[in-house]
Amino acid sequence: MNNNDVFKKLRVALQLRDDQIVEILELVDFRISKAELGAFFRNADHPGFMECGDQVLRNFLNALIIHLRGTKEEPKNPQDVINQNKAAVAATKAERPADAALFEKPKKPAAKKPPMKGPPQRPKKPAPVVEKVKFNNGKQKKK
Repeated sequence: MNNNDVFKKLRVALQLRDDQIVEILELVDFRISKAELGAFFRNADHPGFMECGDQVLRNFLNALIIHLRGTKEEPKNPQDVINQNKAAVAATKAERPADAALFEKPKKPAAKKPPMKGPPQRPKKPAPVVEKVKFNNGKQKKK
């Protein structure tokens, strides 16, 4: 099991989205883009796959501790944070079908095609632009 697998399993177990992971990593002043995160979560045989280094995973785990437990000055209950993440995921899932309906193309009735008569016709080749010219390459014609 490599760092990418650990990262993927934590993401699924805690139901974190990419933007949430970026925010969590900023808690320890580690900046990473969503595109780089997407490269970590791809399959190993994908051309855009990137291996997750030890530093990235270490910073994510340290930031995750701060995210779940809070700081000494402002402690948090980890279960409350996890429940908030679940509620956020459920809210986005509930919104998707309504948004998807907005972007769907209206369905047109299928146009009726006339039945085919005989074998299919091939399109005719266009007439050549240049006429065929016979060259004699400097040879004399026999009389």
